[in-house]
Amino acid sequence: MLKKYKIMDYDFPLVIMVIGLTIFGIMAISSANPSYVSKQTAGMVFGVVLMVFISLLDYSVLIKLYIPFYILNVALLGLVLSPLGSSTNGAQRWINLFGITFQPSEAAKILLILFYAQFIMKYKDKVKNISFVLICLALLALPLGLIFKQPDLSTCIMVMMIFSSMIFVAGVNWKLVVFVLSVSIPSVLFIIYNAVQEDSSILKDYQQRRILAWLHPEEYANSEAYQTLNSMMAIGSGQLYGKGYNTNEISSVLNGGFISESQTDFIFTVIGEEFGFIGACIVVVLILGIAIECFMISMRAKDKAGEVIAAGVGGWIGFQGIINIGVATGVLPNTGLPLPFVSAGLTSLLSVYVGIGFVLNVRLQGNKYILGRG
Repeated sequence: MLKKYKIMDYDFPLVIMVIGLTIFGIMAISSANPSYVSKQTAGMVFGVVLMVFISLLDYSVLIKLYIPFYILNVALLGLVLSPLGSSTNGAQRWINLFGITFQPSEAAKILLILFYAQFIMKYKDKVKNISFVLICLALLALPLGLIFKQPDLSTCIMVMMIFSSMIFVAGVNWKLVVFVLSVSIPSVLFIIYNAVQEDSSILKDYQQRRILAWLHPEEYANSEAYQTLNSMMAIGSGQLYGKGYNTNEISSVLNGGFISESQTDFIFTVIGEEFGFIGACIVVVLILGIAIECFMISMRAKDKAGEVIAAGVGGWIGFQGIINIGVATGVLPNTGLPLPFVSAGLTSLLSVYVGIGFVLNVRLQGNKYILGRG
């Protein structure tokens, strides 16, 4: 399964961006909650080893296990809702196996990417048929439903974005794309309209409050919008250069304890306050740079499976990064999505490193394919 590649074909710029972003994240975590630093550092080291190892394999061989990947994914998500699952703040999203606690919904992202890579590759001649897309959606329904039951609506939305990236790159009919956009955009507007009604017919109470807090944060300043308003204040107070790494300023919003979960969902707040506009821009550029590089690799892949893998990972990192930053800056309603490579959390960190490992492998084989064809 291990293959020989030329070192000059390795995508070192992508590796440097990934490791650089992770180190930036560890620095921010050390300010937010130092107790997470050692675990996150160990996660980065293990993640890099895992990434390099996977990059030297042959993804064409690995994705032939796409059916076991799908079964494993469903089984892990199912265990979350069993007695093995553990809950925090009213959400049951973790399981403990053999003394290890992890979040299957994060691992689900890469497992679904690998499953669809082979499934689309196997039926690539039928991608333009709407019946094929419906079959893909039917296969997605079970894991998506299990994630929704946790409940984890934000991850459901993220999985749908990853799926959309993959199916679009696979070559879905443009008429279907236009149809989906013509339905989804009015649907989003209808949900927002429904949320502002006194009694929402389609949203749960907490979902309605989150949307209302996004639209009218000043009215929810002491409840749902508390985190977002403090986050925006902290980022703004950082100004151009920030207050300094691990600052001890009394005026620090972070040091004042006004931001909870600052090491995970609101890690961008820490970066904005301590490293300022420049530090925040560096993170945004690295996230976009990694996502764009993944899509560029997708365009040079040797086959449809490689295209789907690279595009799926690129969509995952790009969209999730935008959503997390959008929440921290008040542009989007509050969700619980981590910032890729930056937020604390071993399952999330290792999952994206595995994803990048597959993308690097697609790049290595893509270069070989192009040179051989020429």
